[in-house]
Amino acid sequence: MKVNFVDLVSQHASIQAEIQEELDKVMGSASFVLGPSVREFEEAFADYCGAKHCVGVASGADALILALKAIGIGPGDEVITVANTFIATTNAIALVGATPVLVDIDPGTYTINVDLIEAAITDKTKCIMPVHLYGQPVDMEPIRALAEKHGLKILEDAAQAHGATYRGQRTGTLGDAAGFSFYPGKNLGAYGEGGAVVTNDDQIAEAVRVYRDVGQSEKYIHPVIGHNSRLHSMQAAVLKVKLKYLDDWNAKRSHFAKRYQELLADTSLVLPKVAPNAESVWHLFVVQHEQRDALMQALKEQDIYCGIHYPRPIHKQAPYAHVRTVPDNAPITSEIADKLLSLPMHPELTEEQVQKVATAIHDFEASQS
Repeated sequence: MKVNFVDLVSQHASIQAEIQEELDKVMGSASFVLGPSVREFEEAFADYCGAKHCVGVASGADALILALKAIGIGPGDEVITVANTFIATTNAIALVGATPVLVDIDPGTYTINVDLIEAAITDKTKCIMPVHLYGQPVDMEPIRALAEKHGLKILEDAAQAHGATYRGQRTGTLGDAAGFSFYPGKNLGAYGEGGAVVTNDDQIAEAVRVYRDVGQSEKYIHPVIGHNSRLHSMQAAVLKVKLKYLDDWNAKRSHFAKRYQELLADTSLVLPKVAPNAESVWHLFVVQHEQRDALMQALKEQDIYCGIHYPRPIHKQAPYAHVRTVPDNAPITSEIADKLLSLPMHPELTEEQVQKVATAIHDFEASQS
């Protein structure tokens, strides 16, 4: 019995007829660029998040770039984010000409350690970008208090947190704006690239709409230099169908996360924790193990496929070796990078597959004793 890290083939099979019907509508109308399916998805996802606006763009990376531009971040500015994240987070900051400042993580949740953020603030700081990592919302109340105290903007990187909640409020509505990714493996994934900026701010939403459409406020009128970053109508059609299933899929992820917690409680794995007031959607189920690489290989030999998120921290990557970290070298992020292991996690898992993963981990530990 093979256990895939993700299983998009099975997911597609379960909704294939609905997907094809929506794609046929797009093909029949030939409305491929910012057509009805884009507007319909934008409205549906904004409503789902509890936000006023959703602006579809070409990727999650572009969502962060355009949102940063829309909130006025540029050369000379500093943006505080977390050391343990996908590099698209810091790339977005760098690509608007700003400088990322990296804060170490909370060792239990793997999200930014909010107690360290104020020490990272300087007179150049203009924005805090918390990352709702692995599906887990960041503790946002302290961040909002700091933003108000220091006059800072908040941009949520919600690329891995579709549907997650903090104090009962969806991610995407906890700051000035948020960037979502619809990369295929995400909880809400397209059949290719896609992203969105979600906000309650009319001016931010309008700025993103202009930036995504080659800087165009109306046809052939270009008040700014813009990007070609429009969500494709066919991707929007796919997302519109899949959004109907997101809560059910997230509930299945939560169920399997609970089963992992139960079945692996007596192993030497460091299991993930969920922060108070937060509800994770378990985009990833990330554990730590002292013999991570050996364990990963042992699981692979039993047809169990895992991932690593992330094997090399941002401040160890060549483009960001010079950036400031708080504290120096982000010691927790640096220490755990060689221990992190992402177990198979997707709504198409079965009880038998989860049991197989747990048994294989117990067998590995027994073989090492």
